[in-house]
Amino acid sequence: MQHDQLMARAIKLAQQGCYTTSPNPNVGCLIVKNGQIIAEGWHQQAGQAHAEKHALNQLTLAQTTGADCYVTLEPCCHTGKTGPCCEALIKAKVKSVYIAMIDPNPRVSGKGIMKLRQAGIEVIVGLLTDEAKKLNLDFIHRMQTGRPKVQSKIAMSLDGRTAMASGESQWITGQAARQDVQRLRAKACAVMTGIGTVLADDPKLTVRSVIDYPDIEVRQPYRVVVDSGLQTPDNAAVLSSKAKTIIATASQKKMADVTVWHCPDESSHRVDLTALLSQLGQYQINQVLVEAGPTLNGALIAAGLIDELILYYSPKILGNNARGAFSIPGLEQLAACCTLSITDMVAVGKDWRITAIPDY
Repeated sequence: MQHDQLMARAIKLAQQGCYTTSPNPNVGCLIVKNGQIIAEGWHQQAGQAHAEKHALNQLTLAQTTGADCYVTLEPCCHTGKTGPCCEALIKAKVKSVYIAMIDPNPRVSGKGIMKLRQAGIEVIVGLLTDEAKKLNLDFIHRMQTGRPKVQSKIAMSLDGRTAMASGESQWITGQAARQDVQRLRAKACAVMTGIGTVLADDPKLTVRSVIDYPDIEVRQPYRVVVDSGLQTPDNAAVLSSKAKTIIATASQKKMADVTVWHCPDESSHRVDLTALLSQLGQYQINQVLVEAGPTLNGALIAAGLIDELILYYSPKILGNNARGAFSIPGLEQLAACCTLSITDMVAVGKDWRITAIPDY
């Protein structure tokens, strides 16, 4: 097998951790000797063995001596919940390490490569780098900006309406689209909504099942409620014990047995969304999935804080009295509108999913 083929296999392995490794990155690894793959590994869950150790643990020292390692992300050189992978590769006496991309984490970022080279191991960097980056776009975003990647999911009719005037919205899209949203939730570190959605729909915002991997233990993302006046009812479904919940507020009121973050914007007396996202980044939240109404979505888009939109369009017409997707006060001229770059469009059951990036 060629080098690119081997790295492609490592990338395929890494994809298996997409629902379980957060806040860690998805990583895959191969150990190759005499042109044959002798072990495969991938990072399965935060706190457990990294991909390199997962592969190395299957082999003896005699097997790893003189072997090559193919790994999708630079091996770590620091001790977290597990020991450094660089040390494990050095002790295994591998001959060469092929790395798809440098780790954007400043604790590593080239230091792992340097350590391997200092030990006399040949290091080759840059195999299928673009493909490897796609494994961890949210992790890379947090490392580079200090805040999570914000992805907003909105289900709407073909005429851009998200609910009837009464608030009725179940269900605009079909079963296939709703199952697709379960995948988005399972990949996210946190699901964010606004107090308006909590009061109107009383959602749980938990992951019910992921059809791709029905046997995995589902990791429940944090639930984040943007509630400027701290109006969330004590019996709200979003406060159920199935997942952890954070309420972000501008109020000085308190709430028993709930994690409340005070993030006031003094000028508007609302939650400072930029400060909230920065705090979530410090919490090691790589990606936030927004499932909210027009008020929160409008505020986020107006502040330039949505990084990606996942728009599900149902072949329905709800009419001009139905509710829109974004509330943006003061937007009155076409020249001031937010334009989008569409990156993907695919049928999901009878609905269409459009992925787009705002052009801020």
